Amino acid sequence: MKELDNFYLNQQEPLRSCYLALRQIILDCDAHITPEWKFRLPFFYYKGKMLCYLWKDKNTNEPYIGFMDGMKMVHPALEQGDRSRVRIFRINPDKDIDKKEISDLIKSAISVNPNYLKK
Repeated sequence: MKELDNFYLNQQEPLRSCYLALRQIILDCDAHITPEWKFRLPFFYYKGKMLCYLWKDKNTNEPYIGFMDGMKMVHPALEQGDRSRVRIFRINPDKDIDKKEISDLIKSAISVNPNYLKK
């Protein structure tokens, strides 16, 4: 089994279900999005370039989506923290995931990076 698959399977509930749902929501946004294993994290690439990744806050254990060019994105729930390029979107694993909001964020992440739009 691949390390990427193991990442999802080795998570405790409710994180496992949350990560698996996020994975599917992200992949359903565009046919050019592919899952990858990078830096020991589940990453998502768009046309071969890093788009976003899944991880959890080390203090709260709360999952989040990290957007690689998040500093170019505008959304009230995105957090910069001490990151220079990445902004995160926190997910409450005990509540329903807003699929439309995630989809809108993914589309926004794609649109703000001109490198994604090149062939």
